Amino acid sequence: MLSIYSILINTIINSIIPKTEQAVFKGNKIFGAAILYKKDFSLISIGTNNEIENPLWHGEISVLKNFYKIELNKRPNTRDCIFLSTHEPCSLCLSAITWAGFDNFYYFFPYKDTKDRFSIPHDLNILKEIFKIEYGNYNKQNSYWKSYSIIENVKKISDPDKSDLLKKINKISQIYNNLSSLYQKQKSQNNIPFN
Repeated sequence: MLSIYSILINTIINSIIPKTEQAVFKGNKIFGAAILYKKDFSLISIGTNNEIENPLWHGEISVLKNFYKIELNKRPNTRDCIFLSTHEPCSLCLSAITWAGFDNFYYFFPYKDTKDRFSIPHDLNILKEIFKIEYGNYNKQNSYWKSYSIIENVKKISDPDKSDLLKKINKISQIYNNLSSLYQKQKSQNNIPFN
C-alpha cells in the first residue's frame, strides 16, 4: 500500500502540476492545491493560482472555490478531507483553510523556498509586518489543524519507497524551478499587486 506521502507527491505530479503549468503560461504564480478524501485518498478538487483574474485567487483559495461548487448534498465534510498545498500557505490561505474547517494541511515547499528559490517573499513579509511572526513561525499544531511538511516528513521516514519518493521530490523541485523562471520572466506584464 502506498504511503500518504507517495499519494500526495503523485497528486502533485499527476494532477496539480499540469494545471499549474497552464496557469503559469497565462501569467499566474506557481501555487496550486488539491483536496482529497482521507478514507481512500481519491481526488475531490484541484485549484491553481489565478491572480490575473483576482488577486485573492491563490492556489488554496481556488481549490476551495472549486470544492464549494460541489452540491451541498454531495460535498464531503472538510473533516473527512486532506488539504494539500504545493507551497506553505500564506496568511490569507491559512485563514481560509481554518474558516473552511479543515483539521489538517500538507505542504510541499516551505516558506524559505518560496522566498529564496522562487523569489516570492510576500508570505514571510506579510506574516512579519502584520502579525509580527518572524521566519513564518506560526503555530503549526493548534486547536484548528495540524500542518505537515511533505519534504521534511519524507526525509524522516524509513520506508522501502523512500529513495523513489526523494527522486520524485527532486523531479517536482526541478519542474517548479522551471515554472518559476517562466513566471519571473513574464511577471512585469501582469497587473498583480504583489508579483
